[in-house]
Amino acid sequence: MGQIKQSAVNRNPIIGITVDIDGEYLRLRHHYSDAIIKAGGIPALIPPSGNPASYAERIDGLLIPGGDDVDPSYYNEGMEYEMMKIVNRDRTDFEISTLNEMVKLRRPVLGICYGMQLINVALGGSLYQDLDSYLPVAINHRKDYHIIVIEDCVGESQLRHYLRLKPLERFSVNSSHHQAIKTLGRGLKAVAFSPDNVIEAICMEDYPFLLGVQWHPERLVDNRLSQEIFRSFVEASIGNR
Repeated sequence: MGQIKQSAVNRNPIIGITVDIDGEYLRLRHHYSDAIIKAGGIPALIPPSGNPASYAERIDGLLIPGGDDVDPSYYNEGMEYEMMKIVNRDRTDFEISTLNEMVKLRRPVLGICYGMQLINVALGGSLYQDLDSYLPVAINHRKDYHIIVIEDCVGESQLRHYLRLKPLERFSVNSSHHQAIKTLGRGLKAVAFSPDNVIEAICMEDYPFLLGVQWHPERLVDNRLSQEIFRSFVEASIGNR
């Protein structure tokens, strides 16, 4: 029994990655699976169908990748910005259900861009439907590189503990979004901001590992912060089944 348990702890964790629907095809940029493999995990692509609870039982961590816009009906608003590109509701419903199952099991979750926004909405938060329409932003968040500042999370700086960061450390990140968090969901805390005060990262208080980032670390493979994000996520996922 001891050998079997030790083998389970030492194996490479299986990271479920949800995918988008594109007509008759499922779609995911390869950068996400590449980053998981580089960090020591085994990516398993999850289509938006089937039983979310069954998937959650079989994976060690969940990655919700980027995408288009969350339908504002999920946070009780009508569509106020005509140029929104709405993510297929089958995908959004499936991801919310899978996220809820992972949280029940207290297994690691990482959300990237749309994935971070989806986590926030699933936990009762809301979004700015279009940053330029609602906030006096000083940065082109749609397509630009900009600085973020990492703040504390809960306890003795949980986020910095995850990522081995120094207090108030600054990083340059890539940006390709026009929406952002307006009100935080239940149990979430903002832990990184851009210079114009847009929330750039969130984590969940009193939870082993739940992190959302607004930028795309999977495309910045040589960036120290990106490497720490995927390393810490994969390490947190070891031995969860």
